[in-house]
Amino acid sequence: MNNVDKSFLDLVKKIDSMNTEELFLNIKNNFLRIPKETQNSIADFFKKFNFWGQIDVSSNNYEALYNKAISLKNNLKEYIWLYQNLADYKSRKLLYGILNNWYKYDFFTVKSCLENPYKHYFDLDIIPYCNNEVLVDLGAYTGDTVKDYIETYGKESYKKIYCYDITPETFAYLKDNLSSYDNIIYERKAVSNTKDILYLDINNESNSANKVSSEGSIKLDVTTLDEDIKEKITMIKMDIEGYEENALLGSVNHIKNDNPKLLISVYHNNDHLWKIPKLINNINENYNYYLRCYGNNIYPTEIVLFAIPKEKNK
Repeated sequence: MNNVDKSFLDLVKKIDSMNTEELFLNIKNNFLRIPKETQNSIADFFKKFNFWGQIDVSSNNYEALYNKAISLKNNLKEYIWLYQNLADYKSRKLLYGILNNWYKYDFFTVKSCLENPYKHYFDLDIIPYCNNEVLVDLGAYTGDTVKDYIETYGKESYKKIYCYDITPETFAYLKDNLSSYDNIIYERKAVSNTKDILYLDINNESNSANKVSSEGSIKLDVTTLDEDIKEKITMIKMDIEGYEENALLGSVNHIKNDNPKLLISVYHNNDHLWKIPKLINNINENYNYYLRCYGNNIYPTEIVLFAIPKEKNK
């Protein structure tokens, strides 16, 4: 047994030995041992991006920590499944580092996995080449991902790129930013598992964190990829503020029939880390899985799951 496997197994045994309340108290005590400045930074981050719950030491509110304890305790078998199904040890070490960060604020293991010489989403050790791709970018934002893709693989590597985004101002910038590139389709629509009309929920702290809501002043057309795109899709990137699970459910036919490469953000919800790969596996078992992190080591975000069709994984 190597040290990565042993570290993960030891953490699993530790979590398994406690009930949820005991686990929460351990996480809370570990949190209170880190420097006050770091505690405040994490609490401010959770307040700015309200995905995981809140922390307010002054009012004894440790909701976010309790949510971590519930996720770890209730889904331990799922995290073991994910660990066993990750295709390389960088992914396995990163998963251990993320979970150990949640448990005892281990900042060092994640940091050791953060050296990424490649562009966000386009790790050449996982996707070494692209050819004649039909790429769907869900959460295209300003076009930064498309530009990274073209810089990595070249203008001749794609047949067509679909860019979806929901914020009017960002969408206008997106079109202008990519205006010099050919064969790009722009769609100001939300993507989910059903067609609908919903609304834009604006995050005043960051336009990149705007998301879909059941109420608001700006209407959004909601579609599914299975409904909206009829041609074969070869690659799907998703960073849509927690709607990734729904969008995958609305892409079942493409995932079953097209075997696209999937580059999915899995950090907007604690359980997405295991739930999204499990969902993909239930739709189509023909995938290898990798994890990469493009955020920081204090609170790991920008975590990407790569699901790569096995016959294309060279």
